[in-house]
Amino acid sequence: MEVGKLIAVIGDEDTVTGFLLAGVGHRTADKTNFLIVKHDTKIQQVEEAFQNFSTRDDVGIILINQHIASDIRHVLKDYNQTIPTVLEIPSKEHPYDPEQDYIMQRVNMFLGGGS
Repeated sequence: MEVGKLIAVIGDEDTVTGFLLAGVGHRTADKTNFLIVKHDTKIQQVEEAFQNFSTRDDVGIILINQHIASDIRHVLKDYNQTIPTVLEIPSKEHPYDPEQDYIMQRVNMFLGGGS
């Protein structure tokens, strides 16, 4: 029997807490499927979490707050896998900006709207 894939979340405390309360959280003895990014979280930790989630067989979607995605944009631009799919989402403090979303940039490029 095929088991479903997890949703991984990289976000601020409010975003991750909301998804955990909705039942998205998964924890084993050695790993989780979420990273809470605070003001003192190092960019390297975020990059490592993204690399970890993007190479796991049990993760199907990675949700990341857009303002955090902007901090690791260089890593996201090099990511070209379909699964896990990376979706940038807004946070309470930072509204969604489609011009910053690399998926929307690619869609715009394919539709002939820009670079």
